[in-house]
Amino acid sequence: MSVTIERTSDGIAVLTFSAPPVNLYSLELHEELDRALDEVEADPPRALLVRAEGRVVSGGVDVAQFHARKTQADTQALYDRMLELPNRIEALDVPTFFAAHALTLTWAFEVALACDIVLASEKAKFGLVERVIGLTPTMGGTQRLAGRAGVGRAKELVFTGELYDAATLERWNVVNRVLAVDGFDDAVLEIVRQVAVGPTRAFGAAKQILRHFEAGGVPEANAHTTRIAAGLFATDDLQGGMESFLRDGPGKATFTGR
Repeated sequence: MSVTIERTSDGIAVLTFSAPPVNLYSLELHEELDRALDEVEADPPRALLVRAEGRVVSGGVDVAQFHARKTQADTQALYDRMLELPNRIEALDVPTFFAAHALTLTWAFEVALACDIVLASEKAKFGLVERVIGLTPTMGGTQRLAGRAGVGRAKELVFTGELYDAATLERWNVVNRVLAVDGFDDAVLEIVRQVAVGPTRAFGAAKQILRHFEAGGVPEANAHTTRIAAGLFATDDLQGGMESFLRDGPGKATFTGR
């Protein structure tokens, strides 16, 4: 089992998890993911890419860890712990990406939904299959699906427990882009790189505004937009971006993320 962070020269942090043979969720894997996220938070990148090694992204969870809980209170404590992972990723103020190269079930799908952008290969399939053990998703996948695709689609995925291909979920606004299997990793990095070289603080501000929108719609977002945008005033990227625009025209600015 391993979770690694590799950083590219253009400011991307690539978080790769591996728990052979099929990357099941366990508390031990969660602890490794926490350590990696500690590193990300201590030295924020300009973008975070979450990906998996192996023939699948994940085959689901280690059901034995669920079954070992003997009381409702202990069970809720486990679920509370599990929910911390996607919530932590969602709270990051840098652009976050999830790369799904193959089958992506339960916890991994829920983590993907907590990222800003979901990139999938043509052969990827997704599912919330908790119904097979009599459970409902516990890591925010139901509500995050509803936010992307609507309540009806969220109910469909959870109730049926079926697998959905990347093209279908792209059509439903769950997956952002479907990419060819050949060259998938390189194509993903190119998309992340295009964002990573942009004005990172401004993207963080957009995420803050959208959190207010998710909490209370347009009126709630409007109540905070000007304060959040004005907070960018002293950033190097805004001041330098305006100077570059006036001097050289649009699209010529170089951003540093500061």
